[in-house]
Amino acid sequence: MVHSLATAVDLVNTSPSTGGRDTLTGLRELGDFVARWKISGVGEVSAADLGEVCALREAFHKVFTAPDQPTAVVRLNSLLSRTRITPRLTEHDGHPLHVHYFAPDASLHDHLAADIGVALAHLLVENEWERLRTCSAPDCEHVFVDESRNRSRVYCDSRTCGNRMHVAAYRARRRV
Repeated sequence: MVHSLATAVDLVNTSPSTGGRDTLTGLRELGDFVARWKISGVGEVSAADLGEVCALREAFHKVFTAPDQPTAVVRLNSLLSRTRITPRLTEHDGHPLHVHYFAPDASLHDHLAADIGVALAHLLVENEWERLRTCSAPDCEHVFVDESRNRSRVYCDSRTCGNRMHVAAYRARRRV
């Protein structure tokens, strides 16, 4: 589940909807994404795959940015209702036994929709919706999953946004 949630965050953050530029603009970028997240069972990616995955990331972005849990549930149920989920146990590529939620012949879109959708569903069922966050830095809209024990994480990345905001606050205090 952790891997699927991290894949979701990376996928959503490729979107211009998160305040940056679109970083999933071609087949090479999509292939790099597939390789980076070691998405199994995917052959050559196609233009159709690119279009479907870009639409899917926007649907996941809407789940992450839902104003409340009931809205997130409605949005995720809508996405899951269009996904063919076929759970099965598998071992591959040196990974221990785990569950795949997609059929062996599934498209990249179906693979991601099922795997990430089920991971998000588990998060919602466990009443952990508030862990789906958007960065608090004023110039960043990246999403992240707050995995901190006390649910206190507010920046997508402590090395970039977090550090930048802490330095700005320090400088503001020094000016006073």
